[in-house]
Amino acid sequence: MEAFYTLQGEGQHSGKAAYFIRLGGCEVGCHWCDVKESWDANAHPKQDINTIVEGALEYRGRLAVITGGEPLMYNLDALTGALQEAGFQTNIETSGVYPFTGHWNWVCFSPKKFKTPHPDIYQNANELKAIIYNKSDFEFAEEHAAKVNENCTLLLQPEWSKHQQMLPLIIDYIKDNPKWKMSLQTHKYMNIP
Repeated sequence: MEAFYTLQGEGQHSGKAAYFIRLGGCEVGCHWCDVKESWDANAHPKQDINTIVEGALEYRGRLAVITGGEPLMYNLDALTGALQEAGFQTNIETSGVYPFTGHWNWVCFSPKKFKTPHPDIYQNANELKAIIYNKSDFEFAEEHAAKVNENCTLLLQPEWSKHQQMLPLIIDYIKDNPKWKMSLQTHKYMNIP
């Protein structure tokens, strides 16, 4: 769908320079999604892998973040292999609803209530980023935290449209459950793409 160079705004790698590669197509359907224009894969022209890698090489940063839409709709072995061969660290942001593919340095798994994750995401996740939209999302987060590997970083992140309401609840929750950390959409606070 698009590619751009910016700072990673959220999660464990927040603040790092990153080249984002947003793939079109998503069937998860989060009502609060901030890139609904990514949902229709046919609305975005296909590009060959060499063109994508060449675009990334125009910038100094060597962190490539594959996001969507839902990037695991596609087999990502060739794309991530080419990026790593060109010297990039490859990170993914995924809801994990499709079988796991690709060669990754970091896997951000952000499950959604709207579609059940594929079982193989749990062993591969480096970070579990649970979006907190309402109070019941804490229980949802704990259900997934019980399934990820023991080295997975656990993050709670307020959904942006309700961040003022949910942030105090998340702070209290983390204080009571210190296995969790806070994730904020810092790019939105700083007004950067």
